[in-house]
Amino acid sequence: MEIRLQSLKFNADQKLIAHVEKKVGKLEKFDETITGVDVVLSLMEKPENKNVQLQVHVPGDTLVVEKAAKTFEEAVNECVDVMRENIVRSKEKRYA
Repeated sequence: MEIRLQSLKFNADQKLIAHVEKKVGKLEKFDETITGVDVVLSLMEKPENKNVQLQVHVPGDTLVVEKAAKTFEEAVNECVDVMRENIVRSKEKRYA
């Protein structure tokens, strides 16, 4: 599974990149057919200005989750939690 990370309007530090790769890497346990994951980190004008978009590519579909929080770590954790449920649901539909 390939993880592509993109940060808009800022440079992500190594600690943040490591956190994203660790959390997103765990998604592969829920569906081994995941071909790739795109993670976009961006800054917004709102109080919860750290935005994370997660796109997971599985055969025949792309699952997308977007969350905003006060820190990128929080937003990544929320995205991964929601995406885990979406992946399980998608996998059940494909094999049902």
